[in-house]
Amino acid sequence: MPQVVRSRNGALHGPSPVPPLPHRFRSLADRDSVEVLHRAARVLVASLPALTDRLVEALYTQEPAYRAAIDSDRAEIWQEVHHSLRHNVGSLIQPREFRESAHRTSRRIGEIRAEQGVPLDAVLHAFRMGGAMVWQDLVDETARRDPDDIRLLVHVAADVWNFVDEHCGVVADAYRQAERRLSWRRENRQRLMVAALLDGTARIADLAEAAEMLGLPEQGRYAVLAVAEGRRSGAGPADAGVPRHGPGSAARPPVVLPAAHPGAAAFWHPGPDAEFAILPLTGPPGELSELAAALDVPAGTRAGIGSAVEGLAALGDARRLAETALRACPASGGTVLLDEHLPDALVVSSPALAGALADRVLGPLDRLDPADRDVIVETLTAWLDADGSAQRAGARLYCHRNTVLNRLRRFEQLTGRCLTRPRDAVEVSLALAARRLLGT
Repeated sequence: MPQVVRSRNGALHGPSPVPPLPHRFRSLADRDSVEVLHRAARVLVASLPALTDRLVEALYTQEPAYRAAIDSDRAEIWQEVHHSLRHNVGSLIQPREFRESAHRTSRRIGEIRAEQGVPLDAVLHAFRMGGAMVWQDLVDETARRDPDDIRLLVHVAADVWNFVDEHCGVVADAYRQAERRLSWRRENRQRLMVAALLDGTARIADLAEAAEMLGLPEQGRYAVLAVAEGRRSGAGPADAGVPRHGPGSAARPPVVLPAAHPGAAAFWHPGPDAEFAILPLTGPPGELSELAAALDVPAGTRAGIGSAVEGLAALGDARRLAETALRACPASGGTVLLDEHLPDALVVSSPALAGALADRVLGPLDRLDPADRDVIVETLTAWLDADGSAQRAGARLYCHRNTVLNRLRRFEQLTGRCLTRPRDAVEVSLALAARRLLGT
């Protein structure tokens, strides 16, 4: 019989799977076998310190995951093992009195090991090692006292090992619950830190912790991406619409970053009118232009990328720049890189002044028939986009260059502006941008 027991003990040195909940079984224990168990267990209670020493040493040599914890604080691990053995061996003698306290002890161990990051397999292996050691000592003590009683002890073997499996289940459940709590706390702390960085409210003293938590360099280069749905026709900046995924949603915006870009696993944060992503930058100065060109933006979605900033402390500024770029996006959707649309950014940054400029420059056109007015505005826009070439503008509009020139002269007559005068050309360009972006 002792050889059978020792072979089972040796089998426990391998990794242990997560145990299932114990099945109900028909116990073979009778009064005599239970009495044998109690006698041997009382001897174990009296020698718990020595049993604890042996189990701690076995954990150190046979379970590498426990080695660092034992090296760090052997006395604490010893007390924990001793406490667990005292309650568990006590449960063999007085199950009603000790069962709940033994469960509390096992749950607490599962929670502590989850917080320490010890793998669950290692924790379960440790419990089974302890169970095997207790069972072996019960067998050895019974054999020493009266070898004939071993045949009675066999009748309670299933009860003892079911007890061990029961506590493995308790430990595994407590471990998983603690893991879920820890994961939620980490994710919540991360969300709060990202929000503080993007709001510009993070304290300087917290930047080192933020860098470690997010795995980002404190003094690196960054930009921020802002994403929102396209605005309704005729809506102004205040009616920017609701983001596809509101605050608190686990889903990400439908914008896909290039897989090769370091920011592909960007940190997203929901805002009231847009979603924001922190983009780490590690490439050459033209990296943002390449990123904007490679960005996968579905139809009807607006995306704005702000200018690059230096350091995590400047992410609040980067977010505001991204919001400006987002406001400069066409209402129907698209991508705007702020550095390549600075005049538009000026317009949306001061909507009241931009609206006043549009009224002053383009106001005389509002007295025309809408269709007539739209033709002139379309011609002006095409001519400016063609760098002042009437021929290229005509090709875009499918009309002769002279038709373009005639429409431009009519505009000058109606507004008193001279398109060959640089100042007037700048004002006309900004006024057209204000009409297009602000709907003024």
